[in-house]
Amino acid sequence: MTATAQRTAHEDSRSEDSRYEAVRSRDARFDGAFFFAVRTTGIYCRPSCPAITPKRHNVRFFATAAAAQGSGFRACRRCRPDAVPGSAEWNVRADLVGRAMRLIGDGVVDREGVTGLAGRLGYSARQVQRQLTAELGAGPVALARAQRAHTARVLLQTTGLPVTEIAFAAGFASVRQFNDTIRAVYAATPSDVRAAAPAADRAAARTATPSAGVPLRLAHRGPYQAGPVFDLLQREAVAGIEEVAGPPGRRRYRRTLRLPHGTGIVAVEEHRETRGGSGGGWLDARLHLTDLRDLTTSVQRLRRLFDLDADPYAVDERLGADPRLAPLVAARPGLRSPGTADPAELALRSLAGHAAAERLVERYGEALDAPCGTLTHLFPEPAVLAEAEPDGPVGALAAALADGTVRLDPGADRDDAERALLAVPGMDARTAAVVRTRALGDPDTAPPDPTVPDSWRPWRSYAVNHLRAAGDWEQDR
Repeated sequence: MTATAQRTAHEDSRSEDSRYEAVRSRDARFDGAFFFAVRTTGIYCRPSCPAITPKRHNVRFFATAAAAQGSGFRACRRCRPDAVPGSAEWNVRADLVGRAMRLIGDGVVDREGVTGLAGRLGYSARQVQRQLTAELGAGPVALARAQRAHTARVLLQTTGLPVTEIAFAAGFASVRQFNDTIRAVYAATPSDVRAAAPAADRAAARTATPSAGVPLRLAHRGPYQAGPVFDLLQREAVAGIEEVAGPPGRRRYRRTLRLPHGTGIVAVEEHRETRGGSGGGWLDARLHLTDLRDLTTSVQRLRRLFDLDADPYAVDERLGADPRLAPLVAARPGLRSPGTADPAELALRSLAGHAAAERLVERYGEALDAPCGTLTHLFPEPAVLAEAEPDGPVGALAAALADGTVRLDPGADRDDAERALLAVPGMDARTAAVVRTRALGDPDTAPPDPTVPDSWRPWRSYAVNHLRAAGDWEQDR
């Protein structure tokens, strides 16, 4: 064995020893960051699983649930490892693997196949397969399959839909493929998975009507400062497509969604406390979809909007070491950097301004088939705006979004996207920074300002949010 190989093996061993310590202490901070499987039981779990800790020599570690499933392990029924928050790494990383994981999460493999995924990334399908398998232990098909299985479990346990409808809504090509996957992942039939739901959930599912929507718990790790997120959403709410109602601490955010197969309306509840404490928690949500095939995509877009896959421990540790930020981090542990449910919409709204955005919705927004209270429209598509108002910065940006000159999808290269944005007439560096932070989910973006030091990397987006929350940073600065 060469010296390099010996050093790599030693580093891998130390990494696995650290992971085992996290398992032994049932440390929820690492839920979603990795998974462990037990050879003697054939089960894989999240690090915080409350079951008896297995012996070290019986444990294997995996970067993804799909890799554990591909090695023949089934999901633990006790800790439900498929329900953990996503790894924060995929939001931080700007390389091929990070971009691919964000696209897979958005449902691109289900809609366009591996060829479509590779095309969006600018690589061959073989290159994408090889890179993902080498680093994550699973290729794009296996990763999408694990995601479909999770969607199916949610539908089985929260709705009374027939199994056949759930199979196609979750993205499976056939009922047989659906049944085989559920058995492989959960070691149970679909009926068994449905029966394993908590009694209250089963009762609610039996009495639920299609109009009741799909109830969800959007998991997050660590503390979560919901107040500043809902404050931002309330300030920015555009009439017709968004609303925030209720007293602080108990607000409900509702908005319309344009999705690949149809439309949707979502409601997300605010919690006054940082629910879940150090171990994590969730936001309660309910989705009303015209086509259930959009469930996975809509959930991922909500997760990006509310920044639910962030690692608050890593962010707070780094920023808390800075004298200027330390008291702000101590006052608001788990502060998030909100994203968006629709990147193109966010970009156009950021450039147009609030009043102009409401005018665009009123004039060119697509009316819902069935309005829901104050929610009556979808934000106009870029192609519609490019044709309706071709002159001016908004029209120029809409045209660039419509023809693909500016790409803001989850797999877009952030540097390329920012360069393309800055080439749009009327786009300034500060607006481009906002779009990069929120539409592209970059955790390390800062507006062009000399008071933002490099020592805040790689979490400058969060640092600026801390300053804004404390009133030390102007909203339009």
